[in-house]
Amino acid sequence: MLDIRLEDPAIAGQTLQQQLHQGLVDAILEGRLPSHEPLPSTRDLASALKVSRNTVVLVYQRLLDDGYLTAVWRRGHFVNEQYIRQQLRLSVDTRTASLFTKERDPDLWRRHLQFRPTEARNIVKPANWRDFPYPFIYGQVSPDKTTISRWRDSMRLAGSLAHSQSWVGDQVDMDDPQLLEQIITRILPHRGLRAHPEQLLITIGAQNALFLVGQLLAGRGRTVGVEDPGYVDARNIFASTGAEICPLPIDSDGLANSSVLSNCDMVYTTPSHQCPTSVTMSLDRRLQLVERARKDDFILVEDDYEHELNYLGHQRAALKSYDNSGHIIYIGSLTKLMFPGLRIGYILADSELIKELRALRRLNYRHPSAQDQRAMALFIGEGHLDSHLRRTRDRLSEKWQLMQNEISRQLPELNVTPTTGGSAVWVKLPDNIDAWAVHREAAKRGVLVEPGDVHYCDPDRAPRDRLRLGFAVIERDQIAPGITQLRNAIMAVIAENRKGTAAQ
Repeated sequence: MLDIRLEDPAIAGQTLQQQLHQGLVDAILEGRLPSHEPLPSTRDLASALKVSRNTVVLVYQRLLDDGYLTAVWRRGHFVNEQYIRQQLRLSVDTRTASLFTKERDPDLWRRHLQFRPTEARNIVKPANWRDFPYPFIYGQVSPDKTTISRWRDSMRLAGSLAHSQSWVGDQVDMDDPQLLEQIITRILPHRGLRAHPEQLLITIGAQNALFLVGQLLAGRGRTVGVEDPGYVDARNIFASTGAEICPLPIDSDGLANSSVLSNCDMVYTTPSHQCPTSVTMSLDRRLQLVERARKDDFILVEDDYEHELNYLGHQRAALKSYDNSGHIIYIGSLTKLMFPGLRIGYILADSELIKELRALRRLNYRHPSAQDQRAMALFIGEGHLDSHLRRTRDRLSEKWQLMQNEISRQLPELNVTPTTGGSAVWVKLPDNIDAWAVHREAAKRGVLVEPGDVHYCDPDRAPRDRLRLGFAVIERDQIAPGITQLRNAIMAVIAENRKGTAAQ
């Protein structure tokens, strides 16, 4: 009998029928089912797997329709050997195969690559971060079962016949009108913003929005100002266009209103919670920057990063809400605090710019998944996004307070940048301790932390004593013991440094 194991659909995430179909396809392609022997009868297989006979009948019929099986009168179902040979491409011409054995030119891509994105300094997160009991990392979220269930319902509804016309065809360069309506009526008013559909463009996340803006407005001969320290990927995106990168200083009010701004053609900022310090830009500073953009005629790109996560006081209105001259491009994300892997963002700007961005997007990928757009429109319309953000804000507010308390109690020597929210804490280590040494020592104790030097524009002048401690994904009851282990790691580095000094 076939060696196929079926799991509870709630655990496997697939129906019994889907699991059986996949199991049989795997067995066929791996050669575990001889083509000269019939498959078990539907009754025998159903009995062996403890499923209904109808489930097996439907799976066999689908395999017949797909060409994997053939039915022989009074003998049963057999593997369709001719079809499988075609699928596996078993008859490869030996002359064609010999092409792959020739020695490759080691300099081929060195001659043809215009630049190497892999050489840019970037944040590195280990793929096995889930194996760490104390992952103080940024950019990941804890699964919210309620939100997952409601999103599944929205996807199911979006996939129904009633909504199929919104996504079965090629939408060319158009966005889902229902999603645009939800953004205009439900999302933007919270930020003090108003818009018309022609002023909006849906993107594959906020970072894709930055890429599109960079392609149109950066480039050789242009100067782009970025926060220093700042968002690494934004810096790399603008640098990849050939633009000159101008580091802009940060202070306790966010991006400083410095004279250097006048040298920029475009300025990128994260005013709600500055990346990576989580500082919130003051109202006075916002008004100053809006006026500087108008007066000095530079484009101000506002990445409304984590505006939902304000735990003390009220949210401040977006920079774009004060924009009367059209100099500000607003970028938002609908999924960063929900499912970062879903990637749905948007751009709000003057209709003339949106028209050009839409044409550029069409050259890249035409439009984001139309079905995902419709599902998001339904999800927002049902109030599910609002309720998810409330739960997330409540949960992270508790963690934020706990982080403040535990660092103050266990590591008072750390210099913590004051914030009113966000999902990470920016700290300065004492005695010029090297953050990478702490990173390595902490990893031995199950603690994952992020050294902050990569956020600075100049690697030679970047401080080596900064850490970013994210707390969105770590469990609440792991924060206190995690800070304890971080303290132990710091103490171990200090002891090692003293030992090295004494030996000199």
